[in-house]
Amino acid sequence: MRTNRTLSVSVLSGKGGVGKSNIALNLGYCMFRGGFPLLLMDCDLGLANLDVLMGVAPENNMQNLLDSDMDPREIAVHIEPGGFDFLPAASGVPELVEMDSDLRAMLFRKLDPLFTGYDYLFMDIGAGINPTVLAFGAMTHVRLIIVTPEPTSLTDSYALMKVLATQHGVRDFHVIVNQVEDKREEEITFRRLAAACDKFLGFTPHLLGGIRHDRMVTESVRKQKPLLKMAPGSPAAQDMFALAVKLQRMRVSLRDKIADGPFLTETKSFF
Repeated sequence: MRTNRTLSVSVLSGKGGVGKSNIALNLGYCMFRGGFPLLLMDCDLGLANLDVLMGVAPENNMQNLLDSDMDPREIAVHIEPGGFDFLPAASGVPELVEMDSDLRAMLFRKLDPLFTGYDYLFMDIGAGINPTVLAFGAMTHVRLIIVTPEPTSLTDSYALMKVLATQHGVRDFHVIVNQVEDKREEEITFRRLAAACDKFLGFTPHLLGGIRHDRMVTESVRKQKPLLKMAPGSPAAQDMFALAVKLQRMRVSLRDKIADGPFLTETKSFF
């Protein structure tokens, strides 16, 4: 049996508007530029927006895969030659937002042959705590929780981690604090979240790092280009590069864990 090399990473947030999709895109692009083939999967299945961030108009999406015998390689969009690919979701299809377990199982069974060709699978998952979000978040090797210093972001992220812990037994989370002014704000924000988790949930999330507030992020969204490609020297781009280095170190340390497959073996019963 071939040893799996694909590290699955879910990018989650308790609330929308915290920059989750943009971080998934740019961290993914950074990993690709570092020489690691990556598949970016839009898992906000009914409200897709990664295609807009990249300025692409896919002919097919995962709804087509569910409705036909189409090869998943026909759906994947090649964003950059050499291994930066995108798996688009549908937009405006409410029945895909809350998929039942049978539909999720069918989707990933069809996608499985595609995953093994990459070093990373980034799953940009919708905000909140609906069953699809929870199932997708629980199945990956690594969970990145995106927060901002806003109290509502911290409250909702705490709720997300609480439900994943109580309903799915997941207790390992890596936090990225977005839109901070400086290192001090990053650390204060994380400490507030970590203290609540430690006191009420019995575990402490890990701080992966922070991303500074940067006007070039907004500009890159307007131009529909990854920040790492448009302005690699900007403060936010440099912060994301530092996060990518940490993530690759994590992948090396998890080599034995990911050898069995692109998802956690103990979560297969969810599907």
